[in-house]
Amino acid sequence: MAWIMELLEGAVHFLQHPLTYYFVLYALLAGYFRIKKERSSFYTKVEVIYDDLIFTYTKGLFAGLIVSAAVILTGISLPIGMIVLIGASTVVLSSFFRLQWLSAAFIMGLAFAASVLLMTFAENSLPPFLNEINQLNSAVFAVLTGILLIAEGWLVYRSGHLRTSPSILKSSRGLPIGRHLANRLWMLPLILFVPGGTLTSVFSWWPVFEMNGQSFSLFIVPFFIGFHQEVRGSLPKESIQVTAKRIIWLGVITLLIAGASIWWLPLAFAAMIIAIGGRIFLIIRQKINDQSAAFFFSKKDKGLMILGILPKSPAEKMGLKVGETITKVNGAFVKTTNEFYEALQKNRALCKLEIIGLNGEIRYAQRATYEGEHHELGLLFVEQQKKKGSQAV
Repeated sequence: MAWIMELLEGAVHFLQHPLTYYFVLYALLAGYFRIKKERSSFYTKVEVIYDDLIFTYTKGLFAGLIVSAAVILTGISLPIGMIVLIGASTVVLSSFFRLQWLSAAFIMGLAFAASVLLMTFAENSLPPFLNEINQLNSAVFAVLTGILLIAEGWLVYRSGHLRTSPSILKSSRGLPIGRHLANRLWMLPLILFVPGGTLTSVFSWWPVFEMNGQSFSLFIVPFFIGFHQEVRGSLPKESIQVTAKRIIWLGVITLLIAGASIWWLPLAFAAMIIAIGGRIFLIIRQKINDQSAAFFFSKKDKGLMILGILPKSPAEKMGLKVGETITKVNGAFVKTTNEFYEALQKNRALCKLEIIGLNGEIRYAQRATYEGEHHELGLLFVEQQKKKGSQAV
C-alpha cells in the first residue's frame, strides 16, 4: 500500500512539474519553425504543427519505462536539489533552441558542474530546496548519466530518422541541393528515489547503491532529450543510425567507468567529462563527415530524385521512398518537374512510374488517379528553378 501511495504521489509530482508544460510550447514552436523552413523551400508544409508535439510526448514513453526499471532495480537515488538542478539545466540549454544541446550528456553534465560549484563556493548560503545536494553520490549520478546516454542512442536509432524535414539550399556553386533535418525531442517519464520519506528497503540485496538515509520517497519527473542532425551526403536513416550507434557506445563507456567509480570515486568525474567531451566530438565528427561527402540530394542527369513525400498523399500510398529516382512517367522520360507534370496529363486516369529503387534496381509503381488529384501526387524534388525553391508535385 505504501508503494501504491508513493506511485500516486509521484504521478502528482509529474503533473506539477513545470517542464511537463514548458515543452508543450517548446514543441509547438519547433513545429512552427519547421513549417516555416519547409514553406520557404516548397510553398507547402510536410507535417502538421502538432506532429512535433505528439512525437515528443509519445515516442519516449517506452524508453522512460526501461530507464525507470533500471533505477528501481538498482535503487538509484538523487537529492531533491539535484532534480531541481537537472530541470534548471534543461531550461538553460533549451534557451539556445539547438536541440543537440539537450543531449543527456549536456543536461546531466551541467547539473553536475552546477552542484560542484555550489558546494564549493556557496555551501553555507544555499536556498532550502538545494540544501540536500551535499548528499549527492557522484558515482550514482555518473551511472545514471551513462544509462540515459544509452537510452538517448536507442531513441535516436529507433525514431530519430522518422519524418525528417526536407528543405533546399544552395551549394557553393550556386546549385540547389536537398537536405534533411532531424530536430527531435523526447519526453521520458523517470522514476527516481529521493532520500527521506515513508518507503524503506524490502530486500537484503536492495538497493544496490547505498541510499543516503534509511527511508526514501518516490518521484516521477519528466526528462527531456533532444537531437539535431543535418543530412546532405546520404539517406537520413543511414546517417542518423550511424550516429545513434556511436551515442550508445559512448553511453556504455560512460556507464562502465561510472560503475568503477563506486570503488574509486574520482572515476565519476572522469565519466562525466568523457560523456560531455565524447558527445561534443560526435556532433563535430558527424558534421565534418556529412559536409565532406558528395551531395546525395541534387539535380540528376537521369530522372528526378525524391527529396520528400507528403504524408497521406497518393505518392505515399504508392510506396514511393525518399532517395528513389523516377525516370519515366506514363512511358515518358522525365528530367524536370515540368516534364513530370506534362507526362501525368497524358493519362489522367492512371499514373505509372518507372523508378530506380534504393538498391539500384528498376521497379514500377502505378495507381489510379481521380479528378482533382492528378497533379497532386505529393512529391518533393530538387530542381533548378528561376524562383526560390521548388513546389510540391
